[in-house]
Amino acid sequence: MAPLKVLICGGGIAGPALAFWLSKLGHDVTVVERFPSLRVSGQQLDLRGPGIPVMKRMGLEDLFRAQGIKEAGMQFVDDNGKQKAFYPVNTSGEGLQSFTTEYEIMRGDLCRMLWNLGKDHVKYIFGVHVESFEQDADSVSVKFSDGKEEQFDLLVGADGQGSRTRRMMLEPNAPDPFHFMNLYIAYFTIPREEGDEYMSTLYNAPGKRFVFTRRHAPGKIQAYLGYCTSSDKLDNVKKSDIAEQKKAWAELFADAAWKTPRIIRDMQNDEAANDFYSQEVGQVRLDSWSRGRVVLLGDAAYCPSPATGMGTTSGLTGAYVLAGEIGKYCNRLESSNGPKDPVSHALSEYDRKFRPFITEVQTLGPGMPNVVAPETRWGISVMHFILWMAALLGIDAVAQWFLREQNSWRLPFYDELYSAIQRTPEAKKSC
Repeated sequence: MAPLKVLICGGGIAGPALAFWLSKLGHDVTVVERFPSLRVSGQQLDLRGPGIPVMKRMGLEDLFRAQGIKEAGMQFVDDNGKQKAFYPVNTSGEGLQSFTTEYEIMRGDLCRMLWNLGKDHVKYIFGVHVESFEQDADSVSVKFSDGKEEQFDLLVGADGQGSRTRRMMLEPNAPDPFHFMNLYIAYFTIPREEGDEYMSTLYNAPGKRFVFTRRHAPGKIQAYLGYCTSSDKLDNVKKSDIAEQKKAWAELFADAAWKTPRIIRDMQNDEAANDFYSQEVGQVRLDSWSRGRVVLLGDAAYCPSPATGMGTTSGLTGAYVLAGEIGKYCNRLESSNGPKDPVSHALSEYDRKFRPFITEVQTLGPGMPNVVAPETRWGISVMHFILWMAALLGIDAVAQWFLREQNSWRLPFYDELYSAIQRTPEAKKSC
């Protein structure tokens, strides 16, 4: 079969990861990103479960470790900053990861890494997005925002939780696949102060609120504000400008203790917290990830939500499986024994093989995410006691209650991908 001409919408993580694999297989790949340049903003990410071997098979382990964040673990603290429970990072190379993994990295560093990995063999176009598309049995005709039109064999939507590609792919009256989890989170970066160490810290305030911090650089820390509610108050605020959003979050956390007053103060400093953004947290669930020659990948198809800790792993692993199935069915000589439409068959197999993983990842522990944001001080005390006991006894199940790293699904091995990366020494060693 002739090489495919593939268009990938989205230059974040899943899209460039797929572009890397497909270019290695010899396909003609273009990535379009609506942002005017490579987007290197964003908070800390981690890899778990199958995301780790996928990263290694891409030949990124040494670079990942060199640029990774050496976080000691995660602690839970009370109003006065007293540690109530601590979970150290698991660096043994065995078993499940803890709240903190040995593969922590900033989103921007991972984006640069993936872009550098494929830039010599993948065409990147910034400041452009897909305006519309039409498809027939064999191709997709795309109209871009700059007025240009082009035809592709395959269109991949890797454009995030609010995917435009997904909206265009679905029927006009299709139900919204985004399922709100009654959780809002605000993210921003502020200057580091004495006492801010390479440690992730969670503080709970009554009223289903929490403050989360983690350090990633000598002079900066990341701050997160979380609020569990079914009210649409913050959703309405989100539609306003950044100043109004910050004001709403500041009012919501005005009476919170620990380091919250300082965090709120710095958040309202536009120069210090110039990367502020907030979002409603939820999951994307679809019965099918493709329609004809259009397929969805990463958060656009199956966002598991930040509450699972598996978003980056799902995106990288999904890209690997999709590329593997394309390599398996579209990189071979045509024969009477093969499928009549190799592309459609590959997309179907991607869905069939990867969906069990996503189903497990998206199945939250009972009470999540509300269990991490108790309503009362008594509820917070009970949570702290359970976490302390579990940490003392080394019980992995508690961490897995919060996170969705799981081990029943097995990462497929693809001969076609293995052969395609033989020229990459580190990747060859890791396979």
